[in-house]
Amino acid sequence: MLRSTAILFLFFILVYSHEIKAQNLTAKEIVKKADDKSRGLTSQGEMTMTIIRPTWTRSVTMKSWQKGSTHALILITSPAKDKGQVFLKIKTDMWNWVPSIDKMIKIPPSMMMQSWMGSDFTNDDLVKESSVVTDYEHKLIGQESVRDQMCYKIELIPHPDAAVTWGKIIIWITVKGFDTWKVEYYDEDMKLINVMNASNIKRMGDREIPVRLEIIPMNNIRNKTVLETKSLLFDKPIRDVFFSQQNMKTLSQTAK
Repeated sequence: MLRSTAILFLFFILVYSHEIKAQNLTAKEIVKKADDKSRGLTSQGEMTMTIIRPTWTRSVTMKSWQKGSTHALILITSPAKDKGQVFLKIKTDMWNWVPSIDKMIKIPPSMMMQSWMGSDFTNDDLVKESSVVTDYEHKLIGQESVRDQMCYKIELIPHPDAAVTWGKIIIWITVKGFDTWKVEYYDEDMKLINVMNASNIKRMGDREIPVRLEIIPMNNIRNKTVLETKSLLFDKPIRDVFFSQQNMKTLSQTAK
């Protein structure tokens, strides 16, 4: 009986110590933990994006590969008219291979705010050109319950010299799990532009993450885009050479 009580007491001490440690994290450390969890050292998976409008919907399926915050590649696998398109990001450079016209298109930084594949996501959202960890100043402004999850509420203001697309970001990260649960994106005039909500936490590879992201443009709340992760594998080594213009063309052929 005494042994069981001692073990139970030790368990509560360990849990309490973990909670105190989490509470002592800085805003930047919380954002980094969430960012590291969602990225891993590498990730590769399959996703479906559904663009929803009042009178129509359209779905796009894709495969994605990402290495840290510097390399990303996305292959469109359907619908037929977009099949074989490939998007590549290396550091701050981004390209689009369009097989229907046999052309490689360089996407300039000025287009990072443009719609990606006609959705409510921007080019920057999909390849994360800017870094929420290094490009912003972080301020913990409280804790709030959002859709049954207690969250850290953190304000991100870009550094003066940062090449970012947003004037301010407010992000809600779950206290339990460090998942990015909600994000508000503001322009340079501090006008709210987009709201992203995450949901449906599932195990993907070695971790549990939200597998459904829904983004709603505030200028037309009847529109939204839903990105659903079907499979995702973390931390499997990917060589840098994989992220090349030549491999874009090779992968494009495999999609046909």
